[in-house]
Amino acid sequence: MTTVETTLWLTRAQLAERWQLPVQTLAVWATKGTGPKYSRMGRHVRYRLSDVEAWELAQESASRRGGAA
Repeated sequence: MTTVETTLWLTRAQLAERWQLPVQTLAVWATKGTGPKYSRMGRHVRYRLSDVEAWELAQESASRRGGAA
């Protein structure tokens, strides 16, 4: 039996909606290297859902420790 893993990619607008942030905030974070990992597909930016979820967990852990991840 073979399993096919499907990778879900989010646009910057979809991620901004998920976090209720302005799209521009994500663009600034990408420039500074402070946000989640992203990939460029041509001129389009995409965020792998698994990377987003990992980044969310890291931020959650950092806030519990009292610092940034």
